[in-house]
Amino acid sequence: MLEQDGFVRLPNERLIYSSPPRTSVSLTPPSGYKGTEELSLQSSSGSIHLTNQRVVYLPAPRSTEFQSFSSPLLNVHDSHVSAPFFGPNVWTALIQPVSGGGISPSLPAIQLKVTFKEGGAFDFHTNFERIKERLEQAVENTSEGARGQENVDLSAVHLEDLPAYEAPPSVRPSETPERSQSRRVSDAGPDPVEPPPCYEEVQSQSVANELEERLRRGS
Repeated sequence: MLEQDGFVRLPNERLIYSSPPRTSVSLTPPSGYKGTEELSLQSSSGSIHLTNQRVVYLPAPRSTEFQSFSSPLLNVHDSHVSAPFFGPNVWTALIQPVSGGGISPSLPAIQLKVTFKEGGAFDFHTNFERIKERLEQAVENTSEGARGQENVDLSAVHLEDLPAYEAPPSVRPSETPERSQSRRVSDAGPDPVEPPPCYEEVQSQSVANELEERLRRGS
Protein backbone atom coordinates (compact mmCIF):
# COMPACT_ATOMS: atom_id res chain seq x y z
CA MET A 1 0.00 0.00 0.00
CA LEU A 2 1.37 3.40 -1.01
CA GLU A 3 1.64 5.72 1.99
CA GLN A 4 0.99 9.45 1.86
CA ASP A 5 4.76 10.02 1.86
CA GLY A 6 4.96 8.36 -1.55
CA PHE A 7 6.63 5.01 -0.81
CA VAL A 8 5.50 1.59 0.36
CA ARG A 9 6.48 0.67 3.91
CA LEU A 10 8.36 -2.52 4.66
CA PRO A 11 7.00 -4.77 7.44
CA ASN A 12 7.28 -2.99 10.81
CA GLU A 13 8.85 0.04 9.13
CA ARG A 14 8.30 3.37 10.86
CA LEU A 15 8.92 6.85 9.51
CA ILE A 16 11.18 8.93 11.75
CA TYR A 17 12.13 12.01 9.74
CA SER A 18 11.15 13.65 6.44
CA SER A 19 13.00 16.57 4.92
CA PRO A 20 11.45 19.71 3.43
CA PRO A 21 10.39 19.27 -0.21
CA ARG A 22 13.21 21.21 -1.89
CA THR A 23 15.96 18.76 -0.96
CA SER A 24 18.31 17.82 -3.80
CA VAL A 25 20.34 14.64 -4.30
CA SER A 26 23.20 13.46 -6.46
CA LEU A 27 24.49 9.90 -6.87
CA THR A 28 27.97 9.47 -8.35
CA PRO A 29 30.95 7.12 -8.07
CA PRO A 30 33.12 7.93 -5.03
CA SER A 31 36.03 10.31 -5.45
CA GLY A 32 39.14 8.45 -6.48
CA TYR A 33 37.22 5.76 -8.35
CA LYS A 34 39.32 4.63 -11.31
CA GLY A 35 36.95 2.15 -12.93
CA THR A 36 35.08 2.57 -16.17
CA GLU A 37 31.55 2.31 -14.79
CA GLU A 38 29.63 5.58 -15.06
CA LEU A 39 26.86 6.77 -12.78
CA SER A 40 25.24 10.19 -12.53
CA LEU A 41 21.77 10.52 -11.05
CA GLN A 42 20.63 13.93 -9.89
CA SER A 43 17.47 15.57 -8.65
CA SER A 44 17.19 19.26 -7.81
CA SER A 45 14.05 18.85 -5.72
CA GLY A 46 12.49 16.12 -3.63
CA SER A 47 12.29 14.72 -0.10
CA ILE A 48 14.53 12.33 1.80
CA HIS A 49 12.91 10.10 4.40
CA LEU A 50 14.54 8.32 7.33
CA THR A 51 12.89 5.22 8.77
CA ASN A 52 13.99 2.70 11.37
CA GLN A 53 15.29 0.50 8.54
CA ARG A 54 16.45 2.59 5.60
CA VAL A 55 16.96 5.93 3.84
CA VAL A 56 14.51 6.72 1.02
CA TYR A 57 14.70 9.61 -1.46
CA LEU A 58 11.83 10.54 -3.77
CA PRO A 59 12.49 13.08 -6.55
CA ALA A 60 9.84 15.66 -7.34
CA PRO A 61 8.87 15.29 -10.04
CA ARG A 62 10.02 11.76 -10.79
CA SER A 63 11.59 11.05 -14.15
CA THR A 64 12.12 7.97 -16.25
CA GLU A 65 15.80 7.93 -15.27
CA PHE A 66 15.28 8.62 -11.56
CA GLN A 67 12.19 7.20 -9.88
CA SER A 68 13.49 6.77 -6.33
CA PHE A 69 16.48 5.72 -4.26
CA SER A 70 16.69 3.71 -1.04
CA SER A 71 19.39 2.04 1.03
CA PRO A 72 19.42 -0.05 4.22
CA LEU A 73 20.85 1.96 7.11
CA LEU A 74 23.71 -0.46 7.70
CA ASN A 75 24.82 0.01 4.09
CA VAL A 76 25.45 3.72 4.69
CA HIS A 77 29.02 4.59 5.71
CA ASP A 78 31.20 7.64 6.44
CA SER A 79 28.26 10.02 6.72
CA HIS A 80 28.86 13.64 7.71
CA VAL A 81 27.40 17.13 7.39
CA SER A 82 29.25 19.96 5.64
CA ALA A 83 28.29 23.53 6.48
CA PRO A 84 29.71 25.87 3.81
CA PHE A 85 30.13 29.57 4.51
CA PHE A 86 27.69 30.31 1.71
CA GLY A 87 24.90 27.99 0.66
CA PRO A 88 22.87 25.23 2.32
CA ASN A 89 24.21 22.38 4.43
CA VAL A 90 25.12 19.14 2.69
CA TRP A 91 24.93 15.58 4.04
CA THR A 92 27.35 13.19 2.33
CA ALA A 93 27.73 9.42 2.68
CA LEU A 94 29.10 6.37 0.91
CA ILE A 95 26.49 3.76 0.01
CA GLN A 96 27.31 0.08 -0.29
CA PRO A 97 25.09 -1.18 -3.14
CA VAL A 98 22.81 -4.15 -2.51
CA SER A 99 22.47 -7.03 -4.91
CA GLY A 100 19.68 -6.43 -7.41
CA GLY A 101 19.32 -2.78 -6.41
CA GLY A 102 19.96 -1.35 -9.86
CA ILE A 103 23.58 -0.33 -9.23
CA SER A 104 26.29 -2.06 -11.24
CA PRO A 105 28.20 -4.64 -9.15
CA SER A 106 31.44 -3.21 -10.56
CA LEU A 107 30.92 -0.17 -8.32
CA PRO A 108 32.10 -1.01 -4.79
CA ALA A 109 30.32 2.07 -3.44
CA ILE A 110 28.50 5.19 -4.58
CA GLN A 111 28.59 8.67 -3.15
CA LEU A 112 25.29 10.10 -1.97
CA LYS A 113 25.18 13.87 -1.57
CA VAL A 114 22.03 15.43 -0.10
CA THR A 115 21.64 19.22 -0.14
CA PHE A 116 19.13 20.55 2.39
CA LYS A 117 18.06 23.81 0.76
CA GLU A 118 15.41 24.50 3.40
CA GLY A 119 17.31 23.21 6.43
CA GLY A 120 17.18 19.98 8.38
CA ALA A 121 20.62 18.50 7.67
CA PHE A 122 21.70 18.26 11.30
CA ASP A 123 18.33 16.92 12.46
CA PHE A 124 18.51 14.25 9.79
CA HIS A 125 22.11 13.35 10.63
CA THR A 126 21.51 13.19 14.38
CA ASN A 127 18.55 10.85 14.01
CA PHE A 128 20.39 8.75 11.44
CA GLU A 129 23.43 8.25 13.67
CA ARG A 130 21.33 7.25 16.68
CA ILE A 131 19.30 4.70 14.75
CA LYS A 132 22.30 3.22 12.98
CA GLU A 133 24.15 2.89 16.28
CA ARG A 134 21.22 0.97 17.75
CA LEU A 135 21.12 -1.36 14.75
CA GLU A 136 24.86 -1.99 14.96
CA GLN A 137 24.50 -2.87 18.64
CA ALA A 138 21.76 -5.36 17.77
CA VAL A 139 24.06 -7.00 15.23
CA GLU A 140 26.99 -7.15 17.64
CA ASN A 141 24.84 -8.74 20.35
CA THR A 142 23.96 -11.75 18.22
CA SER A 143 25.66 -15.06 18.88
CA GLU A 144 26.42 -15.59 15.20
CA GLY A 145 29.50 -13.38 15.17
CA ALA A 146 30.29 -11.96 11.77
CA ARG A 147 27.05 -13.37 10.33
CA GLY A 148 24.99 -11.40 12.81
CA GLN A 149 23.43 -9.06 10.26
CA GLU A 150 21.88 -11.98 8.42
CA ASN A 151 20.27 -13.27 11.59
CA VAL A 152 19.01 -10.04 13.18
CA ASP A 153 15.46 -8.96 12.47
CA LEU A 154 16.24 -5.31 11.80
CA SER A 155 12.57 -4.49 11.39
CA ALA A 156 12.01 -5.35 15.06
CA VAL A 157 14.28 -2.53 16.25
CA HIS A 158 11.85 0.30 16.95
CA LEU A 159 12.28 3.91 17.91
CA GLU A 160 11.41 3.13 21.53
CA ASP A 161 14.54 1.00 21.78
CA LEU A 162 16.85 3.87 20.88
CA PRO A 163 18.97 5.42 23.63
CA ALA A 164 17.37 8.58 24.98
CA TYR A 165 19.04 11.88 24.31
CA GLU A 166 20.86 13.22 27.35
CA ALA A 167 21.24 16.95 27.69
CA PRO A 168 24.53 18.39 29.01
CA PRO A 169 24.67 18.42 32.83
CA SER A 170 23.48 21.60 34.48
CA VAL A 171 22.73 22.87 37.98
CA ARG A 172 19.24 21.79 38.97
CA PRO A 173 17.10 23.20 41.78
CA SER A 174 17.03 19.79 43.47
CA GLU A 175 20.79 19.70 43.92
CA THR A 176 22.03 19.50 47.49
CA PRO A 177 24.12 22.41 48.88
CA GLU A 178 27.17 20.13 48.96
CA ARG A 179 26.84 19.32 45.26
CA SER A 180 26.23 22.94 44.38
CA GLN A 181 29.25 24.00 46.42
CA SER A 182 31.37 21.32 44.76
CA ARG A 183 30.24 22.50 41.32
CA ARG A 184 31.12 26.10 42.13
CA VAL A 185 34.57 25.08 43.36
CA SER A 186 35.27 22.99 40.27
CA ASP A 187 34.03 25.76 38.00
CA ALA A 188 36.40 28.19 39.63
CA GLY A 189 39.32 26.52 37.87
CA PRO A 190 42.92 26.15 39.12
CA ASP A 191 44.66 28.70 41.27
CA PRO A 192 46.08 31.61 39.27
CA VAL A 193 49.76 31.39 38.41
CA GLU A 194 50.25 35.13 38.19
CA PRO A 195 50.53 37.23 41.38
CA PRO A 196 47.43 39.05 42.57
CA PRO A 197 46.84 42.75 41.73
CA CYS A 198 49.19 45.20 43.52
CA TYR A 199 51.45 42.32 44.56
CA GLU A 200 54.55 43.97 43.16
CA GLU A 201 53.65 47.29 44.82
CA VAL A 202 53.24 45.64 48.23
CA GLN A 203 56.47 43.70 47.79
CA SER A 204 58.40 46.86 46.89
CA GLN A 205 56.98 48.69 49.90
CA SER A 206 58.04 45.83 52.18
CA VAL A 207 61.60 45.90 50.86
CA ALA A 208 61.73 49.68 51.30
CA ASN A 209 60.53 49.43 54.90
CA GLU A 210 63.13 46.77 55.69
CA LEU A 211 65.92 48.88 54.18
CA GLU A 212 64.78 51.93 56.13
CA GLU A 213 64.80 49.91 59.35
CA ARG A 214 68.37 48.73 58.72
CA LEU A 215 69.55 52.30 58.08
CA ARG A 216 67.90 53.51 61.26
CA ARG A 217 69.62 50.81 63.29
CA GLY A 218 72.98 51.60 61.73
CA SER A 219 72.72 55.22 62.73
